[in-house]
Amino acid sequence: MGPPNQRSRESARLRPQVSLFFQTAPLSCRNRRTAGPNGAHPRQAAPPDSQRPAAGARWASRRDGRRRDRRPEPHSEAREGGPNLKEWLREQFCDHPLEHCEDTRLHDAAYVGDLQTLRSLLQEDSYRSRINEKSVWCCGWLPCTPLRIAATAGHGNCVDFLIRKGAEVDLVDVKGQTALYVAVVNGHLESAQILLEAGADPNGSRHHRSTPVYHASRVGRADILKALIRYGADVDVNHHLTPDIRPPFSRRLTSLVVCPLYISAAYHNLQCFKLLLQAGANPDFNCNGPVNTQGFYRGSPGCVMDAVLRHGCEAAFVSLLVEFGANLSLVTWDSLGPESRGRRKVDPEALQVFKEARSVPRTLLNLCRVAVRRALGKYRLHLIPSLPLPDPVKKFLLYE
Repeated sequence: MGPPNQRSRESARLRPQVSLFFQTAPLSCRNRRTAGPNGAHPRQAAPPDSQRPAAGARWASRRDGRRRDRRPEPHSEAREGGPNLKEWLREQFCDHPLEHCEDTRLHDAAYVGDLQTLRSLLQEDSYRSRINEKSVWCCGWLPCTPLRIAATAGHGNCVDFLIRKGAEVDLVDVKGQTALYVAVVNGHLESAQILLEAGADPNGSRHHRSTPVYHASRVGRADILKALIRYGADVDVNHHLTPDIRPPFSRRLTSLVVCPLYISAAYHNLQCFKLLLQAGANPDFNCNGPVNTQGFYRGSPGCVMDAVLRHGCEAAFVSLLVEFGANLSLVTWDSLGPESRGRRKVDPEALQVFKEARSVPRTLLNLCRVAVRRALGKYRLHLIPSLPLPDPVKKFLLYE
């Protein structure tokens, strides 16, 4: 008997032949199993009626047998189509299978911001060993750590104290949310800064489909966005496009809405839009970026400029994209015709700015700035202030 993969291939190869046999074989050949007495197989005597299981029991045993047969072997997730999601989440994110805390005082103190109680409790070894415990501490809450609870409530002093006592900053809950992400979602700048200074990943967790940058861009929190960018956050979505995510949770991105630059324009957050471009966000994301537009849903925008016009953004959004080197030829004239504009809310002034920019060649000064910034790359733009250049040139390269 060969290895499992070889047996699977042989089984797949023989399955059509077996099916064809049962379709073409004579009835007497197909019914050989019923040739024995009382409808039993010739090699197996039929049990008496008193020993036969009921019909429901027979079906249950067959069903249980199929379940046992289909149970995946260890380390065979890829061959069986992926692991069980619930078990995977428990294995990754929970210390125990969603158990409730026996003693909730540590979590309660983090929730209400009681720093004095936290100090008192963490003097004991039993509580220090539970500082990273992820359990259901309150009805309706996800299993999470005291640090995650304090960050959600915005208690910066408790966040700082828990980190100094050994709390891990990048632990995630069952939804893949880090303490930094929930601090950003709830608008707590102080807690977010403390976590970033302690080394929290500014991109959040790969197990969550959103990022702190994306949420700050959507709600227009420019102050939080500045802090994230200062600590090296990815202003595009390349962080979530790396191939090291396991197959059940990786997917092909087929929508522009995953881009922070797009979502800031869709919500008309001009300050966040400019901050992202200054930090090196790709103004042609989806076209020069890692996502292929061929898989896009019909009618969805193909690039950021197209989305800006479709959402009726002001002329300032178009001007910024032009200044940062957006490829204007990616937006077709057909999408700007009167018939298509009638179904959209295109801003007339923004459309006029776009048409003028497309009809007039760009200045050499603008082209040089775009070329220098692209040569540096978005991860080295923060080094521009340290270059041996005059201050006016540095400000020019930084769009200040």
